[in-house]
Amino acid sequence: MPSSESALPSTITSLRNQAIARLSAAGVADPEVDADLLIGHVLGQSRGEVQAGSILAKPVSEADAVAIDTLLARRSTREPLQHITGRAPFRSLSLNVGPGVFVPRPETEQVAQFAIDALRSMPDPEPIGVDLGTGSGAIALALATEVPHARIFAIENSPEAFPWTTRNFEEVAAGNAVLAFGDLADAFTELDGTVTVVISNPPYIPADAIPRDPEVRLFDPAHALFGGPDGLDVVRSVSAAGLRLLRAGGVLVIEHGELQGSDIRALLSADGWRAAATHRDYTSRDRATTALHP
Repeated sequence: MPSSESALPSTITSLRNQAIARLSAAGVADPEVDADLLIGHVLGQSRGEVQAGSILAKPVSEADAVAIDTLLARRSTREPLQHITGRAPFRSLSLNVGPGVFVPRPETEQVAQFAIDALRSMPDPEPIGVDLGTGSGAIALALATEVPHARIFAIENSPEAFPWTTRNFEEVAAGNAVLAFGDLADAFTELDGTVTVVISNPPYIPADAIPRDPEVRLFDPAHALFGGPDGLDVVRSVSAAGLRLLRAGGVLVIEHGELQGSDIRALLSADGWRAAATHRDYTSRDRATTALHP
């Protein structure tokens, strides 16, 4: 519950200390980071400005203290920080997110790099990238803005997520990015055999698994999390779509769970892909598998 107004701190120093303690007690993984970002969200300040204000014991108005207290109460229930602020950072982008759309994760930034590198390395004057199941649009918009000579196509099939996707595409306004609503199985048939890179961060959690983090378990849409009995149902569809879309030598990039690399390599090899390889993220966990079109 929010604190009573009479007990609210009057300086950024005391407010920040109280916020860190509350979030830590609630089990939030990075209480200092979240405290700084929530305070900064209300005050219109960067994290560095909040920290500087804490060092200098700058005053906080009662109205701002009440607003921050309300946001801290929400975060203490483990509501995702990004739902509270309405924004999620992804590489150089700041995206709109909220209920109904999967919040992009930092580890996906590294997965996107595989596709960005592949697009940049190809001799095609206008290499084509396709993002299957784009969610918030994070991967597709990163590809479009960081490889401006590429043409990027993205598809999403969730009616709950698609308004967020549309909003992000409109806000970023990348002229080389195309968004469509529909299923990945028959996505962009007009591009068959011409695509340079296909990338996907599909739902890959097995149906009977329970996500550990309350932020995921209670707030992320199930549509974006669960991938059938073994977690690989959508991965199978991505493999089939990739074989249809990619040209010879084109690159497939799939994000997945840390224990799924060997199964996905076997699946892709059985489908005829070449050089399937699994890559670790910054925490040394298997995070993505790449393969080449036969």
